[in-house]
Amino acid sequence: MVEQQNSSSKVQALYELCKKTFKPSGVPPSSRAIQKLCSLLDTVGPADVGLREENRDDDRGHGFLGPNRLTRVARWAQSITYVDIFECDSFTMCIFCFPTSSVIPLHDHPSMTVFSKVLYGSLHVKAYDWVEPSHYQKSKGPGYPAVRLAKLTVDKVLTAPCGTSVLFPKSGGNLHCFTAVTPCAVLDILTPPYREDAGRKCTYYHDYPYSTSSIGNGAELSDEKIDDHAWLAEVETPDLYMRRGAYTGPTVKV
Repeated sequence: MVEQQNSSSKVQALYELCKKTFKPSGVPPSSRAIQKLCSLLDTVGPADVGLREENRDDDRGHGFLGPNRLTRVARWAQSITYVDIFECDSFTMCIFCFPTSSVIPLHDHPSMTVFSKVLYGSLHVKAYDWVEPSHYQKSKGPGYPAVRLAKLTVDKVLTAPCGTSVLFPKSGGNLHCFTAVTPCAVLDILTPPYREDAGRKCTYYHDYPYSTSSIGNGAELSDEKIDDHAWLAEVETPDLYMRRGAYTGPTVKV
């Protein structure tokens, strides 16, 4: 009973802090507010949001499902599961549950701040930020996409328990790709949420080695910086194997 009460208070406290901090206008939160939210997120574990700890090692990313809901083979074949906790005009609280080796391809978060907390398992994160001022290369012809230069900011594996990661509109790895090293789950808070009519459309990209093109105009990168840069080309929205799951954690009182 005490554990459930603590879990409930954490989720409720998270909601209330987000409600107090984030506004529909999308004004970026202050550094103090970010630190406070990260400190709270750092304390959140799988059980606090309804994920079953006893199933983590063999659920292929579906910890919120009971062991008898799916056969072993069926669980392994399941897609990434998206669990919505709460959403409003100011922010979204959600969970992504990953089977081993599943991927969310490289994508952006226009004018958004995103908090990510790995709840269990290991997740490889590769992230870029655009190089400013912008550097573009026009298409060389049919089959050659136009590309823009980006700097690699994150390329590592996050293993729970670990601290909260934060990306910002122009820094912190605003364009990222997730690959599940093991079954894992990530709690995300996005502010403001994706909203196409407000200019916050999710765009996907493919990264090409820097050596495939060049900046030109005498602005070439030095050899030691080449590995930290890549050319990103916009691609069509991929067919993601993702399904919605039911949130079974403590109820958020709005």
